[in-house]
Amino acid sequence: MNSKMLEEALTSGEGVRRQLTQLEPLLSVLGERLRERPPQVVLTVARGSSDHAASYFAYLTTQLTGVPVASLPMSVATLHDSPLKVEGQPALAFSQSGQSPDLVSTMTRLRERGALSIALVNAQGSPLEQACEYRLPLAAGAESSVAATKSFICTLSASARLVAHWQRNEALLQAGQTLPDDLFAAARQDWSEAIEALRDCQRLMVIGRGLGFAVAQEAALKFKETSALQAEAFSSAEVRHGPMALVEQDYPLLIFALRGAEQASLLALAADMRERGAKVLLAAPDDIAERDLTLSCAGHPALDPILAIQSFYVMAAGLAQAKGLDPDQPRHLSKVTRTL
Repeated sequence: MNSKMLEEALTSGEGVRRQLTQLEPLLSVLGERLRERPPQVVLTVARGSSDHAASYFAYLTTQLTGVPVASLPMSVATLHDSPLKVEGQPALAFSQSGQSPDLVSTMTRLRERGALSIALVNAQGSPLEQACEYRLPLAAGAESSVAATKSFICTLSASARLVAHWQRNEALLQAGQTLPDDLFAAARQDWSEAIEALRDCQRLMVIGRGLGFAVAQEAALKFKETSALQAEAFSSAEVRHGPMALVEQDYPLLIFALRGAEQASLLALAADMRERGAKVLLAAPDDIAERDLTLSCAGHPALDPILAIQSFYVMAAGLAQAKGLDPDQPRHLSKVTRTL
C-alpha cells in the first residue's frame, strides 16, 4: 500500500514544472533587484526541513556569488528584540505552511528594520506571506503527509532558480528546464539495497559535504520522523573531529558522494569506514564503481542534490513500511508546527 509520503514525493516533478511558468516573472524581478542593490550579507530564517533547504540556498549563494549567508536564530528577534542592523540586506524565510508565529514575527521585525523580506512558502495566503515584501509561492501543491517531501524539493528548485536569475547564470537556468523530467527518472532509481541494509538498525550517520550536506541533514530528519531511527547528519570534514569514535563493526553510514570538488573526500571516507568494519551505503553517480546506490545527475551539478533527495524519499517511505511503521503518522508530530 502506497503512503501519502510516497505519493506526494512522486509528484515533485509536477510542482517544479509549475514553478517554471508561475515563478519565472517573480524571480526575474527579484534577481534584478539583487543586482541593482548588491547585498553584503543574506539572512535565512527557517526550521526543520525548510532549514535544510535554507542550508542548500546558503551554500549555493555563497559559492556562486561570494556573498555570505547566515542562518538567523529567531530568538534574537522574538525573545530578545535585538537591534538587528539589516537595512537593505535580503532576509529569506522558508516554510511549507507559513504559519509558525516565531517565523512570522521574525520576518515582521526584519522588514521593520529595513531588510528586503522574501517568503518562499508553499501554502498560499499564509501569515508569513503577508509579513514579507516579496512572496515566492513554491507551487508544490497541497501537502498532507506530515513528512515534507515535494515542498522541500520545490524549495530547493526555487532557491536554485533565484540564484541563477540573480547571477544571470544561463547554464543553471537551462538545466532547470529539464529538472522535472530528471526528478521522475531519479524516483525510479533502485535503492532497495538500502531498505534491506537498514530495516533492522537503530542508529546511523548520514554524511555529505558542500551542497550535499543539506541532503544529509534532510535524510537524517526523515529517518527520525518516518522510521524512528537515531540518525545524525555530519559533513565528511567533521566526522574525523569526534563522531567517528562511534563507528564500530557494522555501524551503518549513508554517504552522499555527489559530483563536485567534495566528492573525492567523501569517497576516501567511505573507503576508510569500510576498512574499519562499518556498513557503508555509498550513494554516488554511476561512474563511481564502488557505489552501492546510484545517484542521478542533473543538467548542472548544483541541481544534483535535488535528484538525490528524490531517490532517497522513495526509499525512506519503503523503509518505514518495511519496519512496520506508517510514514504518514510520525509519533508526536503534526503537519503544522507552531513555535514561539
